[in-house]
Amino acid sequence: MTETSRISEIARNTISLETQSLALLRDSIDKRFEQIVHLIHQSKGKVVFTGVGKSGIVAMKIAATMSSTGTPSFYLHAADATHGDLGMIEARDVVIAISKSGNASEIKNLIPFIKKKGNSLVGMTANPSSFLGKTADYLLHTPVEKEACPYNMAPTTSTTVQMVMGDALAMCLMELNGFESDEFAQLHPSGALGKRLNLRVLDLLNHSDPPKVALTSIMKEVIYEISEKRLGAAVVEENGAVLGLITDGDIRRILEKYDNISPLKASDLMTKNPICVNENLLAFEALKMMQNKKINHLVVTGEGNMYKGIVHILDFIKEGLDE
Repeated sequence: MTETSRISEIARNTISLETQSLALLRDSIDKRFEQIVHLIHQSKGKVVFTGVGKSGIVAMKIAATMSSTGTPSFYLHAADATHGDLGMIEARDVVIAISKSGNASEIKNLIPFIKKKGNSLVGMTANPSSFLGKTADYLLHTPVEKEACPYNMAPTTSTTVQMVMGDALAMCLMELNGFESDEFAQLHPSGALGKRLNLRVLDLLNHSDPPKVALTSIMKEVIYEISEKRLGAAVVEENGAVLGLITDGDIRRILEKYDNISPLKASDLMTKNPICVNENLLAFEALKMMQNKKINHLVVTGEGNMYKGIVHILDFIKEGLDE
């Protein structure tokens, strides 16, 4: 076996082992899981995730996922908790401790104090017979038969199972909370995702004097307007009402068809009833519309369907919305 094929074999074996563990996890979902989801949903406090090592990193990720999908959560390192940070946990909070073995010393040291404070304690572990498994009020069993590590030591399969269990919890709570896309947008204002959720067509308009001509405008006036405004098109309008659209492509086709275009008016070459979108439409939705219809321009209207401007497909690409 070549070195390259050996690498591929290791990769496939890793994926197979982790996939098999996810099948076990899926089959482990039962009434106990539902009970925990309802416990968190009905709680008046936050969800506090704790753990150490790789399980702690997973706990941090799950807390971030929950917080971004409508369930207030945060991560507390198990060792830091017993060195002063225990005060971050309030009486109404639900604590979820994550440990594959369920016997991590930091977790064992922390649990008596959680119990003393009276918080509901959920244990997420692969070992129900462990200290965590036996002392937790509720159990999330994350079964693992074997780590993907050839020595069955490095957390691989176990952390994948923990991560997916966290996603399952978050999605169930998202559903119960009725968490909608507009709320998601409020929590994700930055980056490419933020733009998809928040950027509107109005935000892409960059002309206070958008390109426009009248029905009776002669070809010279049309060409001048398109060239001056640099958007590759002009709207034919009357008192703010959109009557048609002329693009630079329309002009090229007319030049190929006629030897003398001087007698022509805007009404002779415009596309009637062009596709218009409201200024408040999400830019990402507008881009999908343009891609589906294979067009490069959209006419933007505001209140009363009055003409506001034109957006070009390059405006969307500059914002990274095509990624």
